[in-house]
Amino acid sequence: MGALHAGHARLIETSVRENPTTAVSIFVNPTQFNDPADFNRYPRTLDADLALCESMGADIVFTPSPEEIYPRPQQAFVEVARVTEHLEGKFRPGHFRGVSTVVMKLLQIFEPTRVYFGEKDAQQLAMIRVMVSDLNVPVEVCAVPTVREPDGLAMSSRNRLLDANSRAAGPVLYKALQLAASRVAEGAAGSAAIRSEALAMLADPRIRVEYFEVADPVWMEPVQRIDGPVRIAVAAQVGGVRLIDNVLATPGQS
Repeated sequence: MGALHAGHARLIETSVRENPTTAVSIFVNPTQFNDPADFNRYPRTLDADLALCESMGADIVFTPSPEEIYPRPQQAFVEVARVTEHLEGKFRPGHFRGVSTVVMKLLQIFEPTRVYFGEKDAQQLAMIRVMVSDLNVPVEVCAVPTVREPDGLAMSSRNRLLDANSRAAGPVLYKALQLAASRVAEGAAGSAAIRSEALAMLADPRIRVEYFEVADPVWMEPVQRIDGPVRIAVAAQVGGVRLIDNVLATPGQS
């Protein structure tokens, strides 16, 4: 959306390597924010973003205004069921409708052969895969692994909103995910015990967990028994800044 960082740079780098032309959209989409205050304080660093896009070799940078994307009150929306019903969908009502609608708009504008999304937003990625499949959109959805800070914190535009104390707490999210993934790899079959152990690690006054779930990686639905690969996902308020992260875990792969 904007306030580009090394994770976005990896998306651009991957596209430049795999395609003759790369277009980047920078647009803080108002329809995917369920909290107006969150929209208003979302970081906007357009000059720096344009410089990063140029340095990475992007050919086109699309920076529309809200009025260009939504020239009149929107009456038509894209709704993707099932994959959006848990995790982010539960805590951010209307979020995925805004995401799917603006992504469909951008796909119609650019008509790309490939589109790149980061695995940090795993549920968003899963939703877009369902959307383009069910609506016969002729585009290949490409996933790019999460880029992390040296201490494990997932790269996010929101990280710059963290004060020093909260920033120090942030990496605990990834440590809890790693702990849970290690239990899955060791063969633990019940998600409840894994969640309980991870939540104990997250018992920090600077952290307010919204969810910590072991989910099916295709439909992002929480599972009780683990009999194959799972996506372990967390969302938490860290010092008042909402952060999300996830890892893929597979039984027997320690």
